Amino acid sequence: MVIPRSHLAPGSPLVLVPRPRPRNERGVLLTELVIAIALLAIVVLPLAFGFSKEQKLCRAYYFQAIAMEIVDGEMELLKAGAWKKIPEGTGDYAIRAESATNLPPGRFRLTRKDRFVRLEWVPDKLGKGGRVVRELEVP
Repeated sequence: MVIPRSHLAPGSPLVLVPRPRPRNERGVLLTELVIAIALLAIVVLPLAFGFSKEQKLCRAYYFQAIAMEIVDGEMELLKAGAWKKIPEGTGDYAIRAESATNLPPGRFRLTRKDRFVRLEWVPDKLGKGGRVVRELEVP
């Protein structure tokens, strides 16, 4: 029960007396809270997983871009004449780029077969940028 101000003496504090709620109104606030939390979870969780997936995809593109830059640069060196020093067959290739420290674990493989030279970067795990391959036909 609320006492109106007109019934109080001037300067006296306002006194609020809580009124008892009927039984059917007691769980309304709790029900509203549960529904709000459920709606929040339904909206926020898919967004969080979407951002996580997009972050992994961006990281894979970053790794692939680094590997492409390195492989393209090394292919230019091979095209300039360094291919003549490479024996026939397949083996690991030592690169000179310092940016390779930003790559996940993997290896560069060089293959020379007849008139073709192939340089590729192969990551150890899937989802880490993928394989980057460049081939060159030499005279």
